[in-house]
Amino acid sequence: MTDAAVGIDAIEIRTGKLKLDLAETFAPVKGDDPGKYTKGLGLYASSFPDVYEDIVTMGANAAKRLMDRKGLTPEDIGRIDVATESAFDNSKPVSTYIAGCLEQVYEGDFRHANKGERKFACVSGTQSIDDAYNWIRAGRSRGKAALVVATDTALYARGDPGEATQGAGAVAMLIDEDPSVVELSTEQGYGSMDETDFLKPNQQFPSVDGKRSVQVYLARMREALEDYESVAGHTHPDQFAYIPFHTPFPGMVRKAAILGFRHMTRGTDVEDELAASIGRQPREAEFDDRENYEEAIRAYMDDLKETDQYREWYASAIEPTVEISSHVGNWYTGSVHLARASALKSATETGRELTGDRLLVGSYGSGAQAEIHHETVQEGWRAEIEALTIDEQLRNRYDLSFDEYEQVHDAHNHEKEVELEEFTAPSGEFVHAGWGRMNERKYEFVE
Repeated sequence: MTDAAVGIDAIEIRTGKLKLDLAETFAPVKGDDPGKYTKGLGLYASSFPDVYEDIVTMGANAAKRLMDRKGLTPEDIGRIDVATESAFDNSKPVSTYIAGCLEQVYEGDFRHANKGERKFACVSGTQSIDDAYNWIRAGRSRGKAALVVATDTALYARGDPGEATQGAGAVAMLIDEDPSVVELSTEQGYGSMDETDFLKPNQQFPSVDGKRSVQVYLARMREALEDYESVAGHTHPDQFAYIPFHTPFPGMVRKAAILGFRHMTRGTDVEDELAASIGRQPREAEFDDRENYEEAIRAYMDDLKETDQYREWYASAIEPTVEISSHVGNWYTGSVHLARASALKSATETGRELTGDRLLVGSYGSGAQAEIHHETVQEGWRAEIEALTIDEQLRNRYDLSFDEYEQVHDAHNHEKEVELEEFTAPSGEFVHAGWGRMNERKYEFVE
């Protein structure tokens, strides 16, 4: 059993190399006002994988850059955990494919690394970090680190209401003792129920009850926050520099943020300060029935959203977390980890000092489960975040026309056989290179 701090020592991000502009390309064909996407959903563009990209290549490329930058070899890694809800094999985990890719370019191998794949919709990236944390804290790591990769192609059937929220990318994270980025807390909170808001029963594209999904997301987040507070104490907005949420689209985070702010300010100096302008929060005991109470709560939150206190808090603690997501779309398991990186990246750009500050991280997976924990920012965070190349990747994406988007979508549809030339030239990266004798996917490194 180790008493050392355990957390995220390094982060790398890999986005799909193609871009669909929602306002300029998607909205006109759909006959929609661009504001439906940019203002309503909070999305400007989606990332897509080129024809030679998939969850393995994006994950392996993110992992390779992380290992190169940290000077790691396969012998330094004791486990590889992949979180995805885009897996193409119901038996062999994606982690084995990623390990096989990396073994093409490094001396040594991952023969003695434990490899696995986590599934619980989008929350499984955080669950994989939890697994790595527990493995290290239990003293079973033998001095090695864990590599966690959250990688997904979040595609929807064409014409589906979720089509505009699509995205593709991977986040690789190194979990180790004495971390450079954040230390993970022992306090966690959960909210979990058997739900059918979003599911993929032996199918590539999800079945989604959009309205129900939002309701379940908010309910499980509230339960997880209450559970977290049962072990960590009551929360207050001033306790956390940033609050990264699972971000299927930024508009959903806005809904979660106002609920969280109301909850955290209840019975505090903030509520007292707001009382003069919008009154105190309704208490259920003051009402004869639940319906009237909920109506009063909705009216209070409508007023709360317009206050300077809430707007300033949102601009500081929440808005920076959705900046990257607004240009790449939903990355499923990588979403909340992209939100964390986005917040820390904003801090580097504004010169904000974070060492010793806390993040409150809200993860969620449909089906459904939310997890909330806090993380303490470590001294080496700035150097790690400044090493990210996500801005360069976003600038270099190929801008798809709508016809090209439809072709790419078909090329990644498992039920279609589509011959399509790549839009970008691979260089210094892993690519999907065809199929093997047992219909397995083959990968190679292109110099």
